[in-house]
This record gives sequence, C-alpha cells and structure tokens, in this order.
Amino acid sequence: MSNKKRRKSKIVWTMQAVTSTISVSLLLILLGLIVLFSLTARVVADRVKENLTVTVVLDDNAQTAEAEHLQDSLNTLCYVGSIDYISREQALQEQIESMGIDPTEFLGANPFSISMEIKVKPDYSSADSLQRISEELRQSKLVADVMYQEDLVESINRNLHRVSFFLLAIALLLVIISLSLINNTVRLSVFAHRFVIHTMKLVGAKWSFIRRPFLVRGFWIGFVSAIIADAVIFGGIYWASRYDNGVLQYLTQENLVITALSVLVIGLVLAIVCTFFSVTHCLKMRGSELY
Repeated sequence: MSNKKRRKSKIVWTMQAVTSTISVSLLLILLGLIVLFSLTARVVADRVKENLTVTVVLDDNAQTAEAEHLQDSLNTLCYVGSIDYISREQALQEQIESMGIDPTEFLGANPFSISMEIKVKPDYSSADSLQRISEELRQSKLVADVMYQEDLVESINRNLHRVSFFLLAIALLLVIISLSLINNTVRLSVFAHRFVIHTMKLVGAKWSFIRRPFLVRGFWIGFVSAIIADAVIFGGIYWASRYDNGVLQYLTQENLVITALSVLVIGLVLAIVCTFFSVTHCLKMRGSELY
C-alpha cells in the first residue's frame, strides 16, 4: 500500500512539475518576444538614424584644397560617421543626369558649390544634438550653409519614444501577470504537499532544509521553461527567415544573446522567488489551517 502511495505521489509531483513548466514557458515566450521587439526597434531606429545626413554647402570661393582640408578636420570629430564629398563637377553631372539639362549652357558657368553630406552617428541624431552640430559647422569661414531634415529627425525620435514607452508598459504588465500566474501555479503545487511540510516541521526539520528540495525543483522548472521558451522564439525566427531573409538584418547577434539570457534569468528568478514565498507561506501555517 505504501509503495502505491509513493508511486502515486511521484506521479502527482511529476504532473504538477510538467504543468508548472508549461505555464512558465508560455509566459516566458511572451516576455522574450517583448524583449526581442524592444531591442529590434532600437536597431531599426539606429539604421534610420544612420541614413540621416547633414549637408554642408561651402562658399562659392572655396578651393578644392581648402575643402579637402576641412573634410579631414571633420573626420576627426566624434559625431561624424562618414562624409560624402561632392565636388562642383560631380554636382553638375548629377544635375544633368537627373534633370536632363546642362545649366552651363545658359549660365555660362558651373553654378554649383562644393558640398559635403555628413552621416551623423546615431547617438548624435537627436534634434538638440543636430542643432549644436549645425551651429558648430557654421562657425567655419568656408561654410555657407548647413541643412538637415529637421522634421524627419523630430518624427523619428518622437515615434521611437512612443514605441519604447509602449513596449515598456507591456513588459511591465506581462511581468506582473507572469508573477501572479507563476506564483499561483507554484503555490498550488506546494500547497498539495502542505501535510508533508507540516510533518517535517513537527519532527524538528529546519525551514532551510524543508525549502531546499522545493527550491531545487523551482530552479529546474525555471531553467527548463527558459530553454523551451528560447527554443520556441529562435525556432520562430528561423521559420520567419526562411520566408523573408530581410528579417535577419535587424536581428543582431548581441540582441539575440541578450534575449536568450533575459528569458533564462527571468525564468529562474520568478520560479525560485515564487517557490520560496510559497513554501514559507506553508511553513507559517498552523495545523488547523491545513484543512
């Protein structure tokens, strides 16, 4: 009879562990996707910002040697990603190719000045930074004008803040929901062993000794759940990349590692913390409260 009860207890213990693992895995998948989307949104924003250019138009009297020296000086600045040098001849040729008209035929001279298109690093693409950069560039005697798409910059930064706030709000909501659901799942599992816990407490077992097997079990539930969640997320990425290779250009190796580690850490912390408090709750129960 005792052997049957022992086998039944092991089966119940195993079923509870499987149920808890599935529940935690589903929640970790949602949290992992939020983390991945947040990191991907940042990459997309950086890619867009990298294409933002500040156009520097030089004075009509600026000589080629002076322009090249200015380009070398600009390349040393911390906010400069790259510089596209456009000579007078190149600007004229681009005008002829785009409009089909040669301005020198009716003007008698090349009307274009030397210009440079500066690609600013993403960290300096905010409206305030671009304003300071523009003022700094205008201080040069060779610079006639500085232009950039101010409306586009403000739109990108505004939308990025909105997306970041939205994803952060969802992530916090999911963490609260996850903590509640995982806590309830673990508490039900621990509550089913309340008589065993009470018996061990009566024979003088320390609380740390009673908690240990439950915490180990919680660790493995969190670990296995995180592995399952990561497998599902990366399997989804692989499946999506087979239909559209463009997906991979926004998924950097660093962001994938951060996502995987985030899921693992969140899974372990939630499972262990919820197990600790659930067992402690049972340990504080009196004999009359067990029924």
